[in-house]
Amino acid sequence: MLNSSSTTVKNLILKRRLCFLLKLVCFVSSVLIFCEFLIYYVVIFQCQWPEVKGGAHVREKETSASVLKAIVLADTHLLGEIKGHWLDRLRREWQMERSFQTALWLLQPDIVFILGDVFDEGKWSSPQAWADDVRRFHKMFKYPFSTELVVIVGNHDIGFHYEMTMYKVKRFEKVFNFTSGKLITRKGINFVLVNSVAMEGDGCAICRTAEAKLVALSHKLNCSQQKPNHSDRRCSDVEKVPASEPILLQHYPLYRKSDAECSGEDAAPPEEKNIPFQENYDVLSQEASQKLLWWFHPRLVLSGHTHSGCEVLHAGKIPEISVPSFNWRNRNNPSFIMGSITPTDFTLQKCFLPYESRVFTIYCAAGALLVILILAHFQLLTPPFYFAQRLISKHKAV
Repeated sequence: MLNSSSTTVKNLILKRRLCFLLKLVCFVSSVLIFCEFLIYYVVIFQCQWPEVKGGAHVREKETSASVLKAIVLADTHLLGEIKGHWLDRLRREWQMERSFQTALWLLQPDIVFILGDVFDEGKWSSPQAWADDVRRFHKMFKYPFSTELVVIVGNHDIGFHYEMTMYKVKRFEKVFNFTSGKLITRKGINFVLVNSVAMEGDGCAICRTAEAKLVALSHKLNCSQQKPNHSDRRCSDVEKVPASEPILLQHYPLYRKSDAECSGEDAAPPEEKNIPFQENYDVLSQEASQKLLWWFHPRLVLSGHTHSGCEVLHAGKIPEISVPSFNWRNRNNPSFIMGSITPTDFTLQKCFLPYESRVFTIYCAAGALLVILILAHFQLLTPPFYFAQRLISKHKAV
């Protein structure tokens, strides 16, 4: 009889322990699922496509079907085998993959632009390392047939000017179908893709070829924007494109002295804002910037490279948006740009991704709660409670 009673007690204790263990597993699993999966849906769901501004500049016939929905991100910096620790690489790539795939599923853009520095070590990676980086990129940034992906070259993809070679340029062009001086037109909107690394202006072979393509493209755009009754022999044999002022897409920003005038929660830190920019390293040279503005007269310039957000006006009328890094390794608060664009107008809005500090706070709070639950279960918190209760009872008795 005693043995039967003892067995029953043991079974009851075992069931309680198993039940408690199951609760702990469910709690830990719920925290992990939220922080590593659901949080991206919660945050990105709050981002909405901006509406194109009304007014005289918007054609009456333009409808929502004629609005191009574009996502712009920059500086993904997929870590390589030399500088990237495997755990850091695993963490950062998971964050970017979940953010990108969630954004595609929730927002369903027509086109996505990545403004260079796709890879962190493309400038010196071996053929085998390059192939592995490309494979991982295609896994992370896969997209449906309804969405187009356009990738711009950056200095970490082919090296700075003194590291850039035709082999590296061709290797990048082959994978991403990118050429400097390329024009893509979608829904009557012209986008000019620039290899800003080749805008050194020193007459190198790659630089000469890139500038020649840009000059020819500038001529085509200028001819297309001429009025029908305007005759110009130089434009007689030029293939016409939609007469829409182009949007310039490149990795390096146009020249500016520093980030001192930049503002916003994703701007450069205060200690970095007043550091002067170096031409052809942090930004394009003044000469190259003036060339691009003079050749194309863009209505908008989108760039990356600085890893921080900034908005500046060139010549008092041409806005440039520097897109922050998409990688949490470079920022606590990555983001991307959402643009609603028509041939005559555009509206941009920033969509912030989950703050890594907030995710870390959730993990810390969950860990503290988990410790309290374990201590309470094993009655390790009971003696202090009873001690306090006895003190209160004695105080009442006195």
